[in-house]
Amino acid sequence: MAREQMTDATFNAAAAPARWQDYLQLMKPRVMSLVVFTALTGLVCADRAMNPILAAVAILCIAVGAGASGALNMWYDADIDAKMRRTRARPVPAGKVKGAEAATLGVTLSLFSVMLMGMALNWLAAGLLAFTIVFYAVVYTMWLKRWTAQNIVIGGLAGALPPVIGWAAATGTAPLDAWLLCAIIFLWTPPHFWALSLYTSEDYAKAGVPMMPVVAGAASTRKQILAYSAVFVASCFAPVVTGLGGLAYTAVTALGGLVFMILAWRVFRSRAGEAPKDRVEGLYDVKAGSKDARNLFAFSILYLAALFAALLAQHALGLP
Repeated sequence: MAREQMTDATFNAAAAPARWQDYLQLMKPRVMSLVVFTALTGLVCADRAMNPILAAVAILCIAVGAGASGALNMWYDADIDAKMRRTRARPVPAGKVKGAEAATLGVTLSLFSVMLMGMALNWLAAGLLAFTIVFYAVVYTMWLKRWTAQNIVIGGLAGALPPVIGWAAATGTAPLDAWLLCAIIFLWTPPHFWALSLYTSEDYAKAGVPMMPVVAGAASTRKQILAYSAVFVASCFAPVVTGLGGLAYTAVTALGGLVFMILAWRVFRSRAGEAPKDRVEGLYDVKAGSKDARNLFAFSILYLAALFAALLAQHALGLP
């Protein structure tokens, strides 16, 4: 009886017409919001007077490009997503949107965002945007994610480039400070995602995704989280050295970095990823032994947002 109900539910989901919310979900709006925020920070930190309409167009192109990457990722990863508790409700594996529709949406949005960026702003920004989309959708999604435990380390470049794109949109250049912002996000990505993977490793193992805890084990992953956390926190001080970050940014970096390292140390000393496999449901509902990993994952988002908010406020308001 339960099997029949599940079959009927799946059939009804596939037969029902897709809603606009389903297509929006394809574009990973939560990820898109972080991309837009970091790109806006790069654009403002460039300290270049810019037509507000052109600035809005630049951010729109970056947002649409991020959405295009998300749609292509969900199209190609539908088989993996269907096996994972965290992703099985996504539009394609849930049968709400056909895979071909997701792919078409991704390609269309990619072409639109890159061409509009090039014609309205400049072709350096457009080229960087095109590279980001291809790197995420092809290099990371189709190759790295299924091939190597370093998938997040290398693939993190795609999520790190938006501030460089924003800076290039404003000035037509990509100087050292822009790449420092990129480096901060790039080095933030491994401890952030490996913390998540410690308490969702069952999902990755079931789907055959070679995430670090699945390949190297939880203990090795915890050591690498601690090492990457130290390098990441140190890198956050680079904008202070170059003058890009001011007093507020320095304070946020120091205090937040201290908390980040404490949480990373607690993960290192914990047994996260090795606790008994009790059933959990929500993203933040974790097994008792993995709460330290959950806490680092959650704080990492807050810390990165605070860093970029401090830079954004400093340059937008002209703070010292």
